[in-house]
Amino acid sequence: MNHGRRASLPLVLLALGAAWALASAVALSIGPAGVPVTAVWHALGLGAGQPDAAARAIVVDIRLPRILLAGLVGAALAQSGTVMQGLFRNPMADPYLVGVSAGAALGASVAAFLSLDFWVLGINGLGVCAFVGALLITSVVYAVSSRGGRLPVGLVLLTGVAVSSLAGAATSYLAIASGDDLHRLMFWLMGSLSSRRWDHVRLAWPQIALGMLVVHYYARDLNVILQGEEDARHLGVDVERVKRVLLVASSLLAAAAVAVSGVVGFVGLVVPHCVRLVVGPDHRRLLPASALAGALLLVVADCLARSLAAPAEVPLGVVTALLGAPFFLYLLGSRGQLLS
Repeated sequence: MNHGRRASLPLVLLALGAAWALASAVALSIGPAGVPVTAVWHALGLGAGQPDAAARAIVVDIRLPRILLAGLVGAALAQSGTVMQGLFRNPMADPYLVGVSAGAALGASVAAFLSLDFWVLGINGLGVCAFVGALLITSVVYAVSSRGGRLPVGLVLLTGVAVSSLAGAATSYLAIASGDDLHRLMFWLMGSLSSRRWDHVRLAWPQIALGMLVVHYYARDLNVILQGEEDARHLGVDVERVKRVLLVASSLLAAAAVAVSGVVGFVGLVVPHCVRLVVGPDHRRLLPASALAGALLLVVADCLARSLAAPAEVPLGVVTALLGAPFFLYLLGSRGQLLS
């Protein structure tokens, strides 16, 4: 497909990767307890000097898993948003607006309420319930919004708002009825990576890696489908199967993110738009670039979340909403004709 002159994908990936590495290095050194860059270097075992025990505990046991998790969650949400914008054929779909994140949060809350936070053969009950909730909400939005095989953006957004409200109400009820620490649970529902450790990284990365492999594998098929489903069928693409697989994979990505970070909005909306302007609409280029851009955005946002009001912490979802909501309003203003 010829989409005109676009930036070189290797250069874009190199720039995004370097920016992510730099942001991660900065995030390791700043926070309520500042750690000098040299101490960070030694704590990671990269310097010749002996690491300070306190600095090593802060960097390796607290900040490093949190930063890696922020990158994983950002990449997952960006990939999920990219796929949903393609599947729903509108530029304003993302896991948060379409209600997938709310469904995953409801599933995770049900797991917590029923004490299903178990591990069996490396599978976590909370993660499974989050995935089921995300997939259920996505299926409802898809079924209700579909009109003759197409998904009008206005219906998708309105349906997403409706199901998100229902899921949010049920989640709030479970939060109150569970008798757990309500403040802690509500903080999680607003999005947070506070107190995340290596166990959370081990929980999230296999699901996110699997989801990303699947959506990248079907990137070409998604491109063909977007050119016209009838033409795609003539070219041998099993359209309905591809749509179902991508729907499940994008739900898995969103659910894996929500299971460890809570509800973090607008990443899947903002990142694909910005990256598409640089690399074009080809999903073989858009998906890898979006993954790195999403990782970069969330590392920066999480660094702001724990630094803006230190030693207190701002919910991560608040930071991404402050970044993403104005962008969404801009899209509504500049592309309002899409709602018709």
